[in-house]
Amino acid sequence: MSREADLRVPVLIVGGSLTGLSASLFLGRLGVRHTLVERHAGTSIHPRGRGNNVRTMELFRVAGAEPAIRRAASVLAGNHGILQTPTLVGEAGEWLFREIDPGGGLARFSPSSWCLCSQNDLEPVLLERARELGGDLRFSTELTSFDPDPDPDGVAAVVVNRETGERTTVRADYLVAADGPRSPVRESLGIGHSGPGDLFHNVSVTFRSRRLAEVVGERRFIVCYLTTPGADGALLPVDNRERWVFHAPWHPERGETLEEFTDERCAQHIRRAVGVADLDVEITGRAPWHAAERVARRYAAGRVLLAGDSAHEMPPTGAFGSNTGIQDAHNLAWKLAAVLGGWAGPGLLETYDTERRPVAQATSARASARSVEHSHPGYVPVPGAGGGRAGGILGVVLGYRYPRGAVVGTDPEAPPVPQELRLTGEPGSRAPHMWLRRAGERISTLDLYERSPVLLAGAGAAAGWHEAAGRVAEKLSVPLVAYRVGAGADADLVPEDGADWARVHGTEPGGAVLVRPDGFVAWRSAGPVPEPEAALRRAVSAVLALD
Repeated sequence: MSREADLRVPVLIVGGSLTGLSASLFLGRLGVRHTLVERHAGTSIHPRGRGNNVRTMELFRVAGAEPAIRRAASVLAGNHGILQTPTLVGEAGEWLFREIDPGGGLARFSPSSWCLCSQNDLEPVLLERARELGGDLRFSTELTSFDPDPDPDGVAAVVVNRETGERTTVRADYLVAADGPRSPVRESLGIGHSGPGDLFHNVSVTFRSRRLAEVVGERRFIVCYLTTPGADGALLPVDNRERWVFHAPWHPERGETLEEFTDERCAQHIRRAVGVADLDVEITGRAPWHAAERVARRYAAGRVLLAGDSAHEMPPTGAFGSNTGIQDAHNLAWKLAAVLGGWAGPGLLETYDTERRPVAQATSARASARSVEHSHPGYVPVPGAGGGRAGGILGVVLGYRYPRGAVVGTDPEAPPVPQELRLTGEPGSRAPHMWLRRAGERISTLDLYERSPVLLAGAGAAAGWHEAAGRVAEKLSVPLVAYRVGAGADADLVPEDGADWARVHGTEPGGAVLVRPDGFVAWRSAGPVPEPEAALRRAVSAVLALD
């Protein structure tokens, strides 16, 4: 491939679905110039992937996109819980859970909350925000080739406009492959998978029915698992009025073909599942999907990095797959920005695989376990499958952590996804949330973390952390921001209601906490130290691979 390029760009993103668009948004927020190519003509038209968990919404909050996403999701704002029942006629069945956040207890841990926003509603918001930030996003444009051999200087690629046939050669410092579960980029690199592989198959059927809303009544569920033998499936509301989605089991392993899912067959299946023989059903679309549990054996090859479904697949129960992909993009974006900006060493990008792959392995096992617990239609697990008990969902959503990677002072043998939620400022975990006042404005601690590392230390000059941070930032050329936290006259941040920031972050008043741009604790000093500058410099250098 010729080294002459029509386009030179720091980052080339391949794939414009949720992960790719999120990567564009996050990179744009950090001022990283990039180009995204997507082979389809536009964003998703199918209402799927609706469950955006609280951690994902925290990321969109900091990126300034949360209000627009909630507006796009307003039609389903009142839907909660998962119902499992033979049919929707009568009162049979049980709620697997009624509320996502019963009692509002989540507010102790986060400034955000879950959001039901279908992929076809979420992607246009991300696209608009990414373009507002200067992203070069090209739809109907396909990556046709790239040099798979590791190149210390960058990646050479060719993209083609599928409408005009125009061919563009691209030279990128890094290529992010967010091109889906059948990723041509991953396959070109020869990267295999771990995990059991395909688990089950469904056909997602979109349809209209005016009378179905009367049958559903006041049961505002996220999803309803209908369990009548021979007519099982999952029903999801799109607008709670006349637009719906039904996931019907599909068994290609038995020779069943997609062509057999005719409009009449799908309509009759839905009627039997709902329990109303004459229900009005107008089929508007069909799309097959495959549930699998597999994780790429490595997330990088040279300057090519995998993210989202190209790196991992997991069953849809719990909506872990799309959220894990968006969180991949966030982890990767700040590291790319740091390396390209010259304030981190190239070794920082090696921690992307170290951190994110174990999380995907643990999360995919939890997703399979929830599919077993929920008896997802079409899934008949083999004995021993499913990864054991699903455990508390908040441990997966907010509690995942990085025992190894761009962190100092962790237990390297700790599980990446704990059974219970613990957000107490431990290195490798998501930093605790608490409400603060900054110049009279109410903010969350999480709002501080996006563009640079942040040091939190107590107000007052006794420990010397604030001055040490200034010297370390200057000597290492790192955009390290330090805040004094407390109620004193010199405080930059004042906790609400007199809350003890040090206790919340697991340290003493004379200690300090270093938080990465992605909101994860990188290092913590339990109390004052004789030489704060030296201690902080060692920590920052280790985290940013500057040694």
